[in-house]
Amino acid sequence: MSPPKNATRAVRIGSRSIGGGHPVAVQSMTATKTQDIDATVAQIQALAEAGAALVRIAVDSRRDVQALRQIRHQTSAPLSVDLQENYRLAEHIAPHVEKIRYNPGHLHHHEPQKSWQSKVRYLMEVARDHDCALRIGVNCGSIAPEQRGRFGPDDASSPMLHSAWEHCEFLDDLGFTRYCVSLKDSDPERVVTMNRRFSARRPDIPLHLGVTEAGLPPEGIVKTRRALMPLLAEGIGDTIRVSLTVPNDRKVWEVQAGQEILADLAAGRLLAETDSQPGGLNIICCPSCSRVENEAFVELAQQVRELTRDVQDPSLTIAVMGCRVNGPGETDDADLGLWCGPRQVHLKRGSHNLGSFAYDQVLVRLREELDRLLASRQRQGSSSPGVE
Repeated sequence: MSPPKNATRAVRIGSRSIGGGHPVAVQSMTATKTQDIDATVAQIQALAEAGAALVRIAVDSRRDVQALRQIRHQTSAPLSVDLQENYRLAEHIAPHVEKIRYNPGHLHHHEPQKSWQSKVRYLMEVARDHDCALRIGVNCGSIAPEQRGRFGPDDASSPMLHSAWEHCEFLDDLGFTRYCVSLKDSDPERVVTMNRRFSARRPDIPLHLGVTEAGLPPEGIVKTRRALMPLLAEGIGDTIRVSLTVPNDRKVWEVQAGQEILADLAAGRLLAETDSQPGGLNIICCPSCSRVENEAFVELAQQVRELTRDVQDPSLTIAVMGCRVNGPGETDDADLGLWCGPRQVHLKRGSHNLGSFAYDQVLVRLREELDRLLASRQRQGSSSPGVE
């Protein structure tokens, strides 16, 4: 039996709807290069056949738009587009998709002299004119500048929540309600807290649930279950995505993992003990998507996990990011970070850049930095009062 759902309003996305009592929809995102039309169409079809109700594609350039036109002619699957920095691409994208996701934290990059309100008004008009839904996609790795300075450094949730609430109120004032919201973080507990707080204030708005940079399976699936299952059991959440770092040929695992979460909830199987007990250190890595600048990123993430298996400290975080969209922000917040470019990997300790290294050289330096960090923590612990 399915858990009760909050009475969110229905938002139509093409021929189907989320919210309004409709079943929770599982979705995914392509990892192929958007301009590789044949590979992208094949992956869309595979995800749709696996049960994805919506497939998202990254579009960052006019060439991506041209590819999208051809992709649309070759598939009838419901499509969403992920807009990041160039919001003006929306008018070229909208005729070919059912939904547009925009990130409030990236609106300032393009035409910075314009207000975010004017940009969102434009996005609303494009969506309305082309029969598209919108998603306000707020992400911990790219908080809007106008929100970042309003709260303390230890308050990670409030800037994201206030950004979402502000955008919702603005769209409501424009008379546009065909939108949903996502509040994603790499920390499952923060995902639960933020979505509960959002839902308490705006129970009418459908929520897209997920853990950004959940990482490699099986750990990434466990993190996602820890975040999504408590929310879904409370009736919070209308569509979900499991964001896994996997090779292209295993992308359907995201859909299968999402379906298993919903099946377990329907059967009354909530969190198992293995879902709530993280082991080792905390590795966060972004899902494989078309923005990954080198496909070796996925293999590198796997190598980082093998290299650090001996470290049993879940309070220590290593971030492995595949592109520049969330790379800088996410690695700033980690103890150690790898931000992967086309040929080099930027190694960071917190916000401090330690240099750039070739893919086949960075692991040695990463281990050196990890050992220094562990030694420093051990010295600090041994010098604490009451520790002999």
